[in-house]
Amino acid sequence: MIATSIDSVRVSLISPHRVVLLKDVEVERYLPIWIGQYEADAIAMALQHIEPPRPMTHDLLNNIIQELGATVSHVLISELKDNTYHGRIVMDVAGRHVEIDSRPSDAMALAVRCGVPIYVTDKVMAQAAIVESPELEPVSPEEEEQLAAFRDFVNSLDLGDEPPEGS
Repeated sequence: MIATSIDSVRVSLISPHRVVLLKDVEVERYLPIWIGQYEADAIAMALQHIEPPRPMTHDLLNNIIQELGATVSHVLISELKDNTYHGRIVMDVAGRHVEIDSRPSDAMALAVRCGVPIYVTDKVMAQAAIVESPELEPVSPEEEEQLAAFRDFVNSLDLGDEPPEGS
């Protein structure tokens, strides 16, 4: 199992979906997991310590687990099958080790609320991790001139306000 942390929750520019970037705590590699808007909002709210006036779904789940005397020990992104991630919520229930099947987005939203680690199996990380590429070689003056039109176009785009840090 590889320990990760939530690096960021980002908005796709081409779809209504969001992506959570999990960062390996040991090396510079990331695992992108596409999730829905509501789950992304639930994760972002917990990361930003925003408390809603009434419990949201993941808050409710956390409250139920606590009231029943169970504890969440960690969550695990356990499998990548047919381009779909699978998650597990790992709990201690009256001294018993219990693993509950979960969507990774729900497991991560719960993990943030419980303050527990998020792990990824070695196999999933090997299948889907993104490794930062090394520094690119400097661009020649000729290449710089060829790219100028693209830079000007990108710089002319009005993308609105930047999202808050950590989003």
